[in-house]
Amino acid sequence: MDIISAVKKRYSTKAFDAAKKLTAEQAENLKTLLQYSPSSTNSQPWHFIVASTDAGKARIAKSTAEGYVFNERKILDASHVVVFCAKTAMDDEWLQKVLDQEDADGRFATPEAKAGNNKGRVFFADMHRKTLKDDDQWMQKQVYLNVGNFLLGVGAMGLDAVPIEGFDAAVLDAEFGLKEKGYASLVIVPVGHHSQEDFNAALPKSRLPLSVTLTEI
Repeated sequence: MDIISAVKKRYSTKAFDAAKKLTAEQAENLKTLLQYSPSSTNSQPWHFIVASTDAGKARIAKSTAEGYVFNERKILDASHVVVFCAKTAMDDEWLQKVLDQEDADGRFATPEAKAGNNKGRVFFADMHRKTLKDDDQWMQKQVYLNVGNFLLGVGAMGLDAVPIEGFDAAVLDAEFGLKEKGYASLVIVPVGHHSQEDFNAALPKSRLPLSVTLTEI
């Protein structure tokens, strides 16, 4: 599926067919989408929890109790469920980890190129963690870049998905010990195939006209 067709076809799935599962290749491609998303200065300040077993999905669904119970079936019935988590603080150890990986992947022709790349990334990291003191928000923005990239990629694969913010993050963070690991959950994205009960599948997409949302100069 070409990218324009995918962006026009994809939608937020309201009900999944629990009997339809992703193939092994599709499941691996989900991980590739997560890994290769863009991020500011290639900082990659994220972690993902991917559940495909009933037990794993049930652990994630604990966060939909009471006030968010309307999202429970989406999580339990989907083939795979991804929890997008953001780092809660940008530390020097993480910046070094990214730099070392870039070096190992052959991105630097010279030591000077490596030093220059590191200087640029540290400049932006320090701007957010020391000057603006909003590095947590900055990192959350990078995770949302990944979410958008993921949703479009999943649509291009011919699969269905829905981004969910309606869950108890405190419950989910506690379930997986995220706070202790330096992360916080932001979005849950179930992936699979929609069921016949999904009313949204047959509805036309609705977007504001470009005359309202776009200025061309």
